[in-house]
Amino acid sequence: QLQASGGGLVQPGGSLRLSCAASGSIFDIYDMGWYRRAPGRQRELVAVITKYGTTNYAGSVEGRFAVSRDNAKKTVILQMNSLKPEDTAVYFCNAYVVPNKPGASVIDGYDSWGQGTLVTVSS
Repeated sequence: QLQASGGGLVQPGGSLRLSCAASGSIFDIYDMGWYRRAPGRQRELVAVITKYGTTNYAGSVEGRFAVSRDNAKKTVILQMNSLKPEDTAVYFCNAYVVPNKPGASVIDGYDSWGQGTLVTVSS
């Protein structure tokens, strides 16, 4: 399972750091990332990072947010800088997890979601 933390209230222009840790019997983790759902809007991709470190960002956060991961600790981090009111949303971490079992491979994997953490950007 995934456990996210780090949300809260911040003023425009401020920074927040979200973290998400995977736990359980895991063989491997492929893509890890963050999505968000703003009030009245559909969930959207914020940032994703492959197990090899390749990153991809939504255009609205490019240059302000940075995603990173620690494969040994099974964690993914989202550093959010220069926050704007439109970044207000519930943020969800996501990971493609391959469970630890005999003969495990990528096709045994599944999408795992964290519980969501609220980020509010307001003065």
